[in-house]
Amino acid sequence: MNYEGTANEPPAGSIHKKNDSPDKVIDLTDLDWNRLWKAKLAARRSVSRDAAFWDGRASAFAKSTDTIYCDKLLSLMNPEAHWTVYDMGCGSGALAIPLAQRVSSVTAVDFSARMLDVINDRCKIDGISNVKTILGSWEDDWAQLGVGNYDIVIASRSLVVDDLQSCILKLAAVAKKRVYIVTAVGDGPHDRRLFTALGRPFEPGPDYIYYYNVLYHLGIRAQLSFIEEIRDRTFESPDDAAESMKWMLGKLTALEEKKLAAYVGKNLIQRLGKWRLSYSQTIRWAVMWWEKE
Repeated sequence: MNYEGTANEPPAGSIHKKNDSPDKVIDLTDLDWNRLWKAKLAARRSVSRDAAFWDGRASAFAKSTDTIYCDKLLSLMNPEAHWTVYDMGCGSGALAIPLAQRVSSVTAVDFSARMLDVINDRCKIDGISNVKTILGSWEDDWAQLGVGNYDIVIASRSLVVDDLQSCILKLAAVAKKRVYIVTAVGDGPHDRRLFTALGRPFEPGPDYIYYYNVLYHLGIRAQLSFIEEIRDRTFESPDDAAESMKWMLGKLTALEEKKLAAYVGKNLIQRLGKWRLSYSQTIRWAVMWWEKE
C-alpha cells in the first residue's frame, strides 16, 4: 500500500474532538508533534538501551533481525549500483551488508562497538570490501565523525531519540537524493502476550504516525508504504528463548523471572530439533521516504 502526494496524507485538515460539541474542531496543523512525541516517549516504562545494552545483544541481535523484512525493504528501495548509502543506527548490519552487494558503498554508523564488530566480521567472511563502519550516535557531531554526504540516507528501525525533529533534519542534511525512515506500526516487535503474562502494563510508545506528522510540519510530503513481517523465530533452548525476550522488558524482578520461565515453558514447542513459540507474531513496519529538492 502506498500513499503519494497529498491526496492520502493523514495529518492534513481538521477533525472533531470526541466528547465535544459538533462545532468544536482541532486543527491538526496546529499540533506540536515533536512535543507530543517527547511526551509519548516519556510515558513508556523506562528500559535502559544504551551502548552497553546493545553490545551485550550484538550476537543475538544479528540472528533476530535475519528476517524477510530486509528483502521486502530492498525490493521497495530498488537499489542502484552507483548509490552511496548512509545507514544510521545500522545495528549488526542486517541491511548494510545486503545493500553493499548492490550499491557502490555503504557507511554504517552505530553507537555499539560490538555491533560494528559483528558487521566487520561478516564482511570479512563474505568478502565485502565496500562497507565503512563509524562508531557514533544520533547526538554526536556527525561532521566531527567524518560523516559526509550520500546519495541515499537510511534510518531503518533505529530512529528512537529524545528529539525526533532535530534528528530528521540531521538525516536530511547529509542526503543528496533521498531519505528513508522505517519505524514500527502499533506494537511493532513487542509481544503484548508476554507483558500480560508478567503482569506488566504495556505502553508501545509513539509509532509511525508521529514521524509522519513531524515530517508534515517540516514541509516534507513523504511517501508511505507498509511492510508486514511474520516472525516465527527458532531458539537453541528454552533458556535461549527467555534471554531473547528480555530486550523488551529491561530489568526483571525475581518474580518476573519466574513468570517469564513459566511463559516460555507454556508456549515453547520443539520441532525438528529446534525450539519455537507455538504462535507466530505479525509485525508491521512503516516506510517513509522523500526526494531531496
